[in-house]
Amino acid sequence: MATTRTAHTVWEGDLLKGSGTVTFDSSGIGSQPVSWPSRAEQANGKTSPEELIAAAHSSCFSMALSHGLAGAGTPPTRLETKADVTFQPGEGITGIHLSVRGEVPGLDEAGFAEAAENAKKNCPVSQALTGTTITLSAELA
Repeated sequence: MATTRTAHTVWEGDLLKGSGTVTFDSSGIGSQPVSWPSRAEQANGKTSPEELIAAAHSSCFSMALSHGLAGAGTPPTRLETKADVTFQPGEGITGIHLSVRGEVPGLDEAGFAEAAENAKKNCPVSQALTGTTITLSAELA
């Protein structure tokens, strides 16, 4: 069964001086302020499209890796994934780096790295972002 998740943003003003609020409609977890300075300079307590992409990518990748490891008979005890999304004003998103550290009983570094590469390739968010260079580092705890 397909699912659709919804968020919306209300923006007021121009790009440089304006600001907005992104609201997470489907989950009801609330709203977060967003602005150009929070995107191109310092966050200062506000989010950005890149941070939202990083959240989506790190969680999707973790789910895909967990599923792949369990399917191979080596379910993880714990995965900690970080996604760094780089934004360059005037160019856009220039890259995403995923780094994962896992506790996976019965699996060696090579097996973990292979499973992580497979998850990077097959997670739905990675697939949606194929126009962006995605790199990966993976290590066992």
